[in-house]
Amino acid sequence: MDSRGFGTRIRQSRDARGWSQEELAARADVSRPSIARIERGDDVSTATLVKVASALGLAVEITEGDKH
Repeated sequence: MDSRGFGTRIRQSRDARGWSQEELAARADVSRPSIARIERGDDVSTATLVKVASALGLAVEITEGDKH
């Protein structure tokens, strides 16, 4: 999944719980702007992605990309 698709999944999961970006940020122990960056598909650290996914009960799987 690319970063934009991941961001969409995070937003959908957050919305399904009725959480604001601020609430998700507090639950994940990250800043609200970090949540906004994830949802836009911007680059954030893997550690931040894992914290946010964990707060939503989602798993993050890191795989090798295509080799050309």
